[in-house]
Amino acid sequence: MAEIARPTVPTVLPPEYGTPLTAAQAAQMMKAAEDCANAEGWPMVIAIVDSTGSLLMLHRHDNAQRASVDIAIAKATCAVNFRRETRVFEELVAGGGLGTRLLAMPGMTPLEGGLPVLLNGKVVGGIGVSGMHSTQDAFVAKHGLAAIGAL
Repeated sequence: MAEIARPTVPTVLPPEYGTPLTAAQAAQMMKAAEDCANAEGWPMVIAIVDSTGSLLMLHRHDNAQRASVDIAIAKATCAVNFRRETRVFEELVAGGGLGTRLLAMPGMTPLEGGLPVLLNGKVVGGIGVSGMHSTQDAFVAKHGLAAIGAL
């Protein structure tokens, strides 16, 4: 029997899932993210999900675009489902070529601004922010993570 060549791609396992984020933790994250968006004057939508992908909290600022509600939830859910920042997918799609195959994956949101919430090295939830440029969305999301020591 012929020997089958092992793939040469590096194997990097994503973090495991942990105990779901609590409502109290989500509230801390939301306050920090809202405070950041308010300080910048950015009308944002902020969504927080737990490690099961269930929505824990959503806040839509006055004058935030309506489409940002679904986008923020999708970013948070994508970050949990794939256990990595949505920025990674945005960069892969922007690179073209094989990266565009991601667009065929269910639940894929290749837009920066979705971050997994990692506590003790495990994914316990996700935060997604939408409303401004994707780098600004991520900036606000990171303030949410920092509030519970998940950055």
